[in-house]
Amino acid sequence: MNTPSPIEIAEAIFWSHVVVIAFAVLGLVAIPLGAWSGWKFVRVLWWRAMHLGLLGIVALQALLGRACFLTIWESEFLRRAGEAASNEPLVQRWVSQAIYWPLPLWFFAILYVAVCAFALLLWWLIPPRFPRLSRSA
Repeated sequence: MNTPSPIEIAEAIFWSHVVVIAFAVLGLVAIPLGAWSGWKFVRVLWWRAMHLGLLGIVALQALLGRACFLTIWESEFLRRAGEAASNEPLVQRWVSQAIYWPLPLWFFAILYVAVCAFALLLWWLIPPRFPRLSRSA
């Protein structure tokens, strides 16, 4: 079994980050659209709790002045691999440019708190369905 190289670990972290971002963004769209369209999954408690929890963690990290831990880990593994210039494939480079904006951290703190507030509003406007507890006789 081969041990993954730092660049392979960085790439795995990058693509995990893309999945997390897609889940967060698509959830913000799917919840109101799904409520309007009658999609049952947008009211599933564990899915909604995971979505809101994720957005809360991101907002809290930004408020504390910290970059996302996935970004920190990816940067560290890229540094260990000696990456200065990018050798990443074109699609990966496009995705990187879409998710890593060269803006100050305070901008992201405001953005993430606003997004988390929107998710809280969705929780209130389109509440998840809590599972019914079965009562044994």
